[in-house]
Amino acid sequence: MQSDVLLQGNFPKLKLVKQGKVREIYDLGEYFLFVVTDRLSAFDVIMGQGIPYKGEVLNRISEFWFNFTKDIIPNHLVSTDIKDFPKECQEYASQLAGRSMLVRKAEVIPIECIVRGYITGSGWNDYLRTGRVSGIELPKGLQESEKLPEPIFTPSTKAEIGEHDENITNEKAREIAGEEVYNKIKNATIAIYKAASEFALSKGIIIADTKMEFGVYNGEVILVDELLTPDSSRFWPLDKYQKGKTQESYDKQFVRDYLVSTGFNKQPPPPPLPENVIRVTSQKYLEALYKLTGNKIAD
Repeated sequence: MQSDVLLQGNFPKLKLVKQGKVREIYDLGEYFLFVVTDRLSAFDVIMGQGIPYKGEVLNRISEFWFNFTKDIIPNHLVSTDIKDFPKECQEYASQLAGRSMLVRKAEVIPIECIVRGYITGSGWNDYLRTGRVSGIELPKGLQESEKLPEPIFTPSTKAEIGEHDENITNEKAREIAGEEVYNKIKNATIAIYKAASEFALSKGIIIADTKMEFGVYNGEVILVDELLTPDSSRFWPLDKYQKGKTQESYDKQFVRDYLVSTGFNKQPPPPPLPENVIRVTSQKYLEALYKLTGNKIAD
């Protein structure tokens, strides 16, 4: 199974400018090329093995949502069709197909724009401790995984690889971005979440929360990076949802749960993942793509 995965791009004629946990960014002059590998990070540690089809799933889901939300706010997507890529990319077409996109070069705003529609994860832990999430007062008596009365915007700082994002207050985010940009990204984040959540619900998926990134291109705020994927969001199966407990999910939570069961200390190096954990995780990503878009990559 591992022979099918791409853990690292091998494009010697392309200029690599950034390697993230999962994505690699290449400078093509007028545009950037985003390549989505099959790497998986859990607790900010990159696993030694990849997840088959993961890169293509993330790329296709992002493309779907970029097109779905483009009337709410413009985004950086130019094309995912290799034929549209510059000629220096063509000799790598077989590696790039399905897992890459040509994007506009934007100056990234250094804030992770997190929106929560349900109380879970670190937000649930904050609520238990303080009754708040990112300084926002929430109703008393909420249960784990309960839907919030309204989605809340809980920004964080963007951390480098190996470091953890830090939750910040809305006031701090306003200070970092400036009043006008802060209002724009907050409103866009919530509007995208509401529209996407409603659509996903009709496909049997609850989007519990998600994070987005924005940048400035030609003086305009646009959506960048990935959008509403199982890596940047919590996707829950609607038919199994029950408040008051941790939910099953379509994301990498399955890997996180396995790592916790091994006593993993959340520091590199990670333990090897068993074949069944890799296989089930791959299936979860593929199922999320199919449920949302109707597209199949593999049976």
